[in-house]
Amino acid sequence: IEGSTASFKEESNLVADLADPEQKALAQLKDLVAAALAAGEFDLPPPPPPPTPAAEEPAKTDEPAKSDVAAEGEAPKAESSEPKAEEPAKEEPKAEAPAQDDPKAEEPAKEEPKTEAPAAVAVAEEPKAEAPAAVAAADEPKAEVAAEEAKPEEKTVVVAEEEGTKTVEAIEETAVPAASEPEAAPAAEPKEELIWGVPLVGGDERTDTVLLKFLRAREFKVKEAMAMLKAAVLWRKSFGIDALLGADLGVPELENVVFYRGADREGHPVCYNVYSEFQDKDLYEKAFGDDEKRERFLKWRIQLLERGIREQLDFSPSGICSMVQVTDLKNSPPMLGKHRAVTRQALALLQDNYPEFIAKKVFINVPWWYLAANKMMSPFLTQRTKSKFTFCSPAKTAETLFRYIAPEQVPVQFGGLYKEDDTEFSTSDGVTELTVKPSSKETVEIPATENSTVVWELRVLGWEVSYGVEFTPDAEGGYTVIVQKTRKVPANEEPIMKGSFKAGEPGKVVLIVNNPTSKKKKLLCRFKVKSSTESSA
Repeated sequence: IEGSTASFKEESNLVADLADPEQKALAQLKDLVAAALAAGEFDLPPPPPPPTPAAEEPAKTDEPAKSDVAAEGEAPKAESSEPKAEEPAKEEPKAEAPAQDDPKAEEPAKEEPKTEAPAAVAVAEEPKAEAPAAVAAADEPKAEVAAEEAKPEEKTVVVAEEEGTKTVEAIEETAVPAASEPEAAPAAEPKEELIWGVPLVGGDERTDTVLLKFLRAREFKVKEAMAMLKAAVLWRKSFGIDALLGADLGVPELENVVFYRGADREGHPVCYNVYSEFQDKDLYEKAFGDDEKRERFLKWRIQLLERGIREQLDFSPSGICSMVQVTDLKNSPPMLGKHRAVTRQALALLQDNYPEFIAKKVFINVPWWYLAANKMMSPFLTQRTKSKFTFCSPAKTAETLFRYIAPEQVPVQFGGLYKEDDTEFSTSDGVTELTVKPSSKETVEIPATENSTVVWELRVLGWEVSYGVEFTPDAEGGYTVIVQKTRKVPANEEPIMKGSFKAGEPGKVVLIVNNPTSKKKKLLCRFKVKSSTESSA
C-alpha cells in the first residue's frame, strides 16, 4: 500500500467514555449553544430593505406634519395658527363643515368613543381613529404642545359620558384587554434548531454525538467548535438544505459518478466516487459546461451527502455516525479543467460543514502524479486527517479494499462480487478468500448431498490461470464426473465464473485453480447447496 499512514480509530460517543476535560468541553459547548439559541444567533439576519423605498423614507419622516397638511391644502393655516392657542379650536368646524356652527360640530364627538375605543386609554392613537372629514382636527394635535393636547381629549370623554353610560362601558370593556394584553403575553420560547434531524439542545441523546463531531474537529477547543457550529447552521439555511433534500435536480446521469454501495467490515456505509465516468465528454459538459451547470453539480453533490447522512447514519451514542469514502482515480480527468473550481468549492464546503463524517478515505487506482501532489499537500493536513487516508496503486486496489470491506460488499468493477441484479447471491452470502501461490494449485471442495444442486461463483483477480470443475462421489469405486473441462482463463475474461451441478448421489464438487505465473493470485469463491425441493422452487 502506497501513501498509507497509521490507521485511524474512531472514538466513543458515550459521555461516560469521555475523558474529564472532554466532558467539561461538551458541557460548556451545550451552554454556549443554549445561550446563542436564546439570543437568536442561529437565525439569518433579515434581508436589507429595497434601495429605492429606503431612500424615500427619510424624506417622508423629516416633516410629517407639513406633508400631511399640505395634502389637504391647509399648510398656511396650520403655520399661522401655531402661536395662538385658541384659534385652532375655532377653525375646526370650518375644516369639517363650513356651513355648520359650533353646536352641530360637536355631533361627530358622539361617534368618537365608538371608533376610538383604544384612544380613551392611549391619547397618541386618537388622530389615527378620527373620521377622514376631520383632517384639520387630526393634524392639530401634531402642532400643539402636549399640555394643550390633553384638554380636547377630556372634553371628548365628558361628552360621551353625558350621552350615555353604555358607550363608556363599551370603552372600558375594550380598553382593559388592550392595556393588559402585552402584560399577559408569555415570553417567546426559542424555537427548536435541528441539524441532520437532531436538536442542538435538549435531552435527545443524539445531540451529544453531533456536538462531539464539532468538538473533535476543533480539538475540543470550545469557542472554535462553537464558531464552526454556528457557521455551519447559518450556511445550511442560506444554502437551503431543507428544500434541497426533496428537490429534483434532473441529473440522473450522475448516479454512476457518486453512489452508496454496501458497508465496510465495521458497518459504515460506503460511498464510491468514480471520476473516470467523466471520460464521457457529453456527461462532463452536462456537469461542468457553464456556471449554472457547475452550481447544479455542487447542489447535487451536497444533496447526495445529506440524503446519505439522514438515511444511512445513526446518531445515537452507540450508532454508526460516519462513512467510508472510496475515490477511484482511474482515468480521472486532469486537475486543470472546468471541474476544478467546483470540486475545490465542494471540498471546502464538506470540510467546513460536515466534520468527522469520514471514518476512512481510500484512494484506489492512484497514478504516480497524484501521490506526488498529495505529498506536497501533506504538511497542511492534520495528523488526524492523514490517519484516515489510504492510497493504493492499481495493482493493490482490490487487496486494499478487502482489508476494509468484505468482497461480497465490493462492486464487481472494483474487484469484488457485488452485483445489483444478482438473483442467486446477496451480501449475506459470505465469500471465501484464498491466495493461489505462484506455480501452484488451489482447490475448493463443496460437499453435496443426494439429489441436491450445488451453485457457485468464483473469481481470480487478474486471472491468467487454469480453471476446471469436477464431481467426485463418496461411494467407493465411483466415477469422477468432469463438470467443466480445465481451460486457461485470460486476464480479459468475464470477471466472475458461475456454475451449477445436480448431484444424484452424495459426493463433492471440486473447483480447481492452477496458477502457472510467478505472481500470487487472489481467489474469491462462494457457493450454495440446495435440496431437491429448493431446486424445483
